[in-house]
Amino acid sequence: MGTRNDHTPRGRGLSGAELFRLNVAALPAATVLFVCLAGAVAAQGACSPSRVDIRTPAAGDGMRQSFIVELAETPEARARGLMHRESLAPDAGMLFVYETPRRAEFWMKDTLIALDMVFADPAGLVTHVHENAVPGDLTPIPGGEGVKFVLEINGGLARRAGIVPGSQLRHPVIGKDALWPCE
Repeated sequence: MGTRNDHTPRGRGLSGAELFRLNVAALPAATVLFVCLAGAVAAQGACSPSRVDIRTPAAGDGMRQSFIVELAETPEARARGLMHRESLAPDAGMLFVYETPRRAEFWMKDTLIALDMVFADPAGLVTHVHENAVPGDLTPIPGGEGVKFVLEINGGLARRAGIVPGSQLRHPVIGKDALWPCE
């Protein structure tokens, strides 16, 4: 985002992010794979305003990943982002939408969970992926120039789903310029 996204961990016992990581780490690999495959199967259908679909260069015309998303389209919603949340469902995320392409930079102040940030241009082409942003870290996370969309998902999911630069996002808000348009 053009401005930083505020977020900070709480100082009592284990933070929500630590509990979430422990809970995810305790899940059997088959459960995590099932969640990823369930999202991939959903991505086969038509576009939905409540879901962003991602196809990776490795997927070709095969399975694709899908995340249920909340949209952050206003300056206030983008500034609030996912701050103060103690967990995020494995198939959920937030899609930040800017009016025009820009230099995007995030930080993790007041964010309680580790996140992957997927930066994309106006056509939905992924240009940069930042993995496992550290909860509460104030270090700027640059997404580069020409960013119009940023997808935040749970830390570590981008790697497991194969989301890399060159992947493509599909959502109705991407519009007529989309590399992978809605049907």
